[in-house]
Amino acid sequence: MTANFTTTITVDTTPRKAFDAINDVTGWWGRITGSTAAVGDEFVYLVPGLHYSGFRVTEIVAERHIAWLVTGSYLDPTIDKQEWTGTTVRFGIDEIDGTTQITFTHEGLKPEHECYELCSNAWSMFVNGSLKAFIETGEGKPYSFDGDEALTAADHAELHDQAAEATALASNAS
Repeated sequence: MTANFTTTITVDTTPRKAFDAINDVTGWWGRITGSTAAVGDEFVYLVPGLHYSGFRVTEIVAERHIAWLVTGSYLDPTIDKQEWTGTTVRFGIDEIDGTTQITFTHEGLKPEHECYELCSNAWSMFVNGSLKAFIETGEGKPYSFDGDEALTAADHAELHDQAAEATALASNAS
């Protein structure tokens, strides 16, 4: 069995602060619509014309663990546009010798997948760079867009519905 993508960071903070920062997705990854606060919450991350991901929070253990199921996806650079659909993003949080270690795993993002190189590089940039900085300094480097690319919540909802429809059609075809 091939490994999933995993990366680990250590930050000089409490597990609580790390947990809160991870759940503040807009502070380190990019603007979302929806909520990450409780199991069952759903949110959407979107980079116009490039990447859409819908997530459902499936696990939350304060200061210890977070998991998000990808409920729908669209990855423009790949042949299988829905390669992330059905995968799970996990954050494990452990206190070790007065520091906090965060182990990020994208279960289902495997080296044999077309998106692996591009997506693992992006996750490394966001987790090892932006999330770490956000936790330590309060200033992350999330993806942002303005002008014509800026989307409203209604735009996100429409894209979510389109991805859900595409996922349903793909499921019915198999």
